[in-house]
Amino acid sequence: MLVDFITDFFSELWMLLLEMAPYLLLGFLFAGILKVFFPKRLIRKYIGKSNFRSVVNAALLGVPMPLCSCGVLPTGISFYKNGASRGSTVSFLVSTPQTGVDSIIATYAMLGLPLAILRPVIALFSGVLGGTLTNYLGGSISVAEQSLGKEDENGDRSVREMLRYGYVEMLQDISKWLIIGFLVAAFLAVLIPDDFFVTTISNEYLSMLLILVASIPLYVCATGSIPIAAVLLLKGLSPGAAIVFLMAGPATNAATMAVISNTMGRRTFWLYLLSIVGGALLFGTIVNELIPRNWILQAIPEFHHGAAHHTDSLLKLLSGIVLLILILNGYIQKYLDRKRVKEESKDFTIMKDIQVYTVEGMTCNHCKAAVENGVRELGANGDVFADPSKNELRLAAGDISEEALKEKVESLGYTFKGRK
Repeated sequence: MLVDFITDFFSELWMLLLEMAPYLLLGFLFAGILKVFFPKRLIRKYIGKSNFRSVVNAALLGVPMPLCSCGVLPTGISFYKNGASRGSTVSFLVSTPQTGVDSIIATYAMLGLPLAILRPVIALFSGVLGGTLTNYLGGSISVAEQSLGKEDENGDRSVREMLRYGYVEMLQDISKWLIIGFLVAAFLAVLIPDDFFVTTISNEYLSMLLILVASIPLYVCATGSIPIAAVLLLKGLSPGAAIVFLMAGPATNAATMAVISNTMGRRTFWLYLLSIVGGALLFGTIVNELIPRNWILQAIPEFHHGAAHHTDSLLKLLSGIVLLILILNGYIQKYLDRKRVKEESKDFTIMKDIQVYTVEGMTCNHCKAAVENGVRELGANGDVFADPSKNELRLAAGDISEEALKEKVESLGYTFKGRK
């Protein structure tokens, strides 16, 4: 029995990997193009006003951007501190993590065209809703003195940097959650009976609420949520409840909500959460009431109904192997980077008197870069090291006062705990 379960589990896991790999690789390429070649100065130009146009512009910007709910925080809060209205900032924070070029392509691969179209539409609607509510009910605009930093404007614009970001840095940021998504999906596929949601939770709206309650505090990236949603749909979950999971899961988690509440105020936080929950439930209801379930299920690629275990696609096989190699390379590079930083930190300690501070909330490369660049903007004379794995910030003693560090770090959305 246990042997059969393990065999079925790894069979499902391999099937999911092969089916998603080609689309993920293409999505990471588009992510690198957006990150490297998109003119970021235009961002600040078009989302700086407290009006409906800025809200729409921020949502349109956020929908294709490949940032998760933790990675979007430094960018969104930097916009806010640089003069963006609360409304456009909330619009960006809501719409960005719900989808992205990589997850749109992966959604098409695993869930079919209807849901691939619906996801960006819902993200756009939710962002505009949250931004509009915030402009009217969330209070005044906040402007900070600091800019976004030179790297944001003058970074490397080469093809090499595009590939490095898409296939190394971004993979490092989401691979953990992508792997978790695959593992959970394969586990659910084997564990849950095919008619579970039909026979156990037959009320579609009860299932929507249960999925919503489970999704809000947990973290799952937009791409990692896809295989889980696909399996749940095939186990009888209503399309509306799947929509709720796909939109609310990636957009919210306990850490993100705490940062937004502390940085932008509780009123703005509740409007942010209301727009996500309201958009997900509204479109979940629309899908359940107006779109036949068969229309959604029939659009899911044929492999979900049993053909996937015998795939003979050379493209999928090669893509799956390449994706595994890239994920492994990402972890190797992350290990080497940590080792390099550790060695450089030792040398730095010998040469100079350094101070080590505790900074909580850093979870990915975006967080690391945001903290390091922010501290450099304050005028750090020596090297600056931010280590998300240890919640540490290191820099030369006396470079910057602890008060200035605290203000800067917390303005970026992280928690400054002081010197170790």
